[in-house]
Amino acid sequence: MHIAEGVLPAKELIAGGVIAAGFTYIGLKKLKNKDIPKVALLSGLFFIGSFIHVPLGPTSVHLILNSIIGIFLGFASFPAILIALFLQAVLFGFGGVTTLGVNTINMALPAVFAFYFFKWLIRHQDNKRIFYPGLFIIGSGSVFLSAILLSISLYIAGKKFIEVAKIAFLAHIPVMIIEGFIVLFLILFIKRSYPEILEDILEEDKR
Repeated sequence: MHIAEGVLPAKELIAGGVIAAGFTYIGLKKLKNKDIPKVALLSGLFFIGSFIHVPLGPTSVHLILNSIIGIFLGFASFPAILIALFLQAVLFGFGGVTTLGVNTINMALPAVFAFYFFKWLIRHQDNKRIFYPGLFIIGSGSVFLSAILLSISLYIAGKKFIEVAKIAFLAHIPVMIIEGFIVLFLILFIKRSYPEILEDILEEDKR
């Protein structure tokens, strides 16, 4: 899911950097002091989750977990994911510094989608026919959107990356399914064991 250095043209890198900076600014403006430890924790979760790569042809796949980050952070997902991606690029060479903006957009924008979808879904948590499938869609849909954004980024880079874009998308289909179940079971566990966490999200949504 990480786009390496030297793949994308300068215009795309600049545009990605500017857009990512704008969303990161919004995320920082919305961030409250009490949420900083939560951002640090979830940024670490993203860092660890995407650290283990499984090679697959010209690409590789890994857990993304951006839906979980989005559910609890909203727009603050941008600075959280940006920091994790920067550390991965600098410490381990995953992705790159110049592609940081594009990679952040590809993973953090779907996280914001997860946030708003969950805000709506949490109001229907007593309806299992809506709540259970909705949780799965949040998990799988976030990976799906990230894979789409990744494919678009590679498509813009040139025709020689079209096949790589196709392979990258298909390779993430199993990840979509896995993360759908991860979100489903995680939120159901929280609902059963720590329902006050979901109640806080619901109360915040009413403000």
